[in-house]
Amino acid sequence: MKKTTTHWRLIAALILVAATSSATELDTAKIDELTGLKGQMNKEEGVYKVTFPRDEVKVTVAGWEMPPFMGLGTWAAFMGSNEKAMMMGDTVLFEDEVNSAMSAALENGLSVTALHNHFFFDQPNVYFMHIGGEGSAENLAGAAKKVYDAAKAVRKPNTTPGNTFGPRASEKGPLPKKNSITLAPLNEVFGMSGEAKDGMAKFTIGKKSSMGGMEIGKAIGVNTWAAFAGSDENAVVDGDFAMTEDELQAVLKSLRKSRINIVAIHNHMTHETPRIMFLHYWGRGPAKDLARAVKAAVDLTESELTGKKK
Repeated sequence: MKKTTTHWRLIAALILVAATSSATELDTAKIDELTGLKGQMNKEEGVYKVTFPRDEVKVTVAGWEMPPFMGLGTWAAFMGSNEKAMMMGDTVLFEDEVNSAMSAALENGLSVTALHNHFFFDQPNVYFMHIGGEGSAENLAGAAKKVYDAAKAVRKPNTTPGNTFGPRASEKGPLPKKNSITLAPLNEVFGMSGEAKDGMAKFTIGKKSSMGGMEIGKAIGVNTWAAFAGSDENAVVDGDFAMTEDELQAVLKSLRKSRINIVAIHNHMTHETPRIMFLHYWGRGPAKDLARAVKAAVDLTESELTGKKK
């Protein structure tokens, strides 16, 4: 009887080990299938990485043709288990692909954590969008594929990257040569008085942080601003947005939902508390609609305009 009991205990232990092993190992074949790529496992760090070169467009840097091996490779790396995984990645994009790819990331549960350049004097201009996420490995791999597919959908019809933001940027025709933005309707949207200069308008909203034992805010550069030019019906807005790390994703989603283009995500300082992230943006349309889009994103953050969020 004792021998039989020991036998069943051994079987139960083996089943438990198998189940635990299954829960702690990434299904790399499934990641390959979902991303459409073939990855490699770093056994020492337990990280599985898929990558592909952006070699369909010739890129030159300072007049030299850049081999993809020198830094033009998109990648996504996975670690953890099938059920509880972490993914980080860097996505190589051309300017006309960025916002489609970003929307795909945000709409599929990924975070976008940086958008910047790696080179000077590159032709065409190349941008790098960093993404990340936590969840099941299957969901993360599928989301990464959505990002890649969004970029491919832009690039497939024409391998020459575009030099505009797309149809929305030109749907009202060229911007008028003389600026004539009416300030009052924008003041109403923002709930504050903006600056006016030569038919343009600008709003600056401060945010608080601290550095080196001092409180820092609007006057020293911790601020969100929006500048408007053109006419009331055919305007452009550009600006800078200051937010904490915890506010970044909500702001990105709000701006992209309003079809505002994101052109950079980065930091301006180090060692500030709380840490402040900055994004730069550009949008076209009626001035009041653009103001509403920016204000909707501002309302998701703590600022001198919105007060402290609960």
